[in-house]
Amino acid sequence: MTTYQSTTQNIPAEQATAGYDYNNYDVEAGGNTASAAAGGGQQQQTTAMKDDFDPQALSRFRSASSITMTPELFEKLYLNPKTSVKGNLRQTFANPTPLAIGGFVLCLCPLGCDLLGWKGAGQYGAASTGAYVFVGGLLMVLAGLLEFFLGNTFSFVVFCSFGGFWFSFGGTLIPTFNSVGAYSATGDNQVLGLATKGFQASFGFYLLFWTVFVGVLLLCSLRTNVAFVFLFVCLEMTFLCLTVGYFLISEARSTAGQRFVRAGGGFALACGLIGFYIFLVLMLVAVDFPFLLPVGDISHLMTGYQQKHGPIKMH
Repeated sequence: MTTYQSTTQNIPAEQATAGYDYNNYDVEAGGNTASAAAGGGQQQQTTAMKDDFDPQALSRFRSASSITMTPELFEKLYLNPKTSVKGNLRQTFANPTPLAIGGFVLCLCPLGCDLLGWKGAGQYGAASTGAYVFVGGLLMVLAGLLEFFLGNTFSFVVFCSFGGFWFSFGGTLIPTFNSVGAYSATGDNQVLGLATKGFQASFGFYLLFWTVFVGVLLLCSLRTNVAFVFLFVCLEMTFLCLTVGYFLISEARSTAGQRFVRAGGGFALACGLIGFYIFLVLMLVAVDFPFLLPVGDISHLMTGYQQKHGPIKMH
């Protein structure tokens, strides 16, 4: 269960300007012990402040900097193992992680339905091209850059990489880029280019190396939580099935290829639904909801290299 620990006592701003010594304030007694010992004048000042000061204000005016974040809570908030960084930007700025997850699932779930062919959908989800660029690409890159400034390397790489994926996928479907039409006999026909062996095989190679890339992220996610691991498992299967599918289609084995494409769509939809669960978890934490949902923290199961051996030394 997530716990919070108070490490400092923060006092209301209006009292902070009154020259009051809060470090020696005795909450239970309701007075300032250092000022009481200093002399009569100071004791009178302390007594006056004691009458105006509400002891319960201490709990009402706690700031984010007074909270020690457990590794479990940190990992739940940022989907990144807790690392030591200078400064307190994490207590100063909002958490960008939900923004990235939201952009990701709002593109992946519709694409999964398109690949499954539900309700006659298809054509690589071309109807959502704008969403791929301005929801998936833009939001994920923006959130990834914010993770960079917060010192969360894993989240930064994941979000910016997949933001780039959505940008590239959207660009492939935009006729202005002529990514598909270039494969047609006329050099500019999107429909004919889509059906060519050259496009299918080339797109398959692009997906192949995304499969390798996601495999690396899957391995690294074993230091985060169960939900994130399952998300990457589904994502890995998505890229693997799509890779096989498009390679088969390029070899004129359309029936078998389409089966793998539909399987990839199913895994994509499953991945998106897990992403929605993670998004819900993050938003419940963000608004301090009365209850929280688990993500299955596993960051403690594997001790990090630096935890065992200290800081990494470059030779």
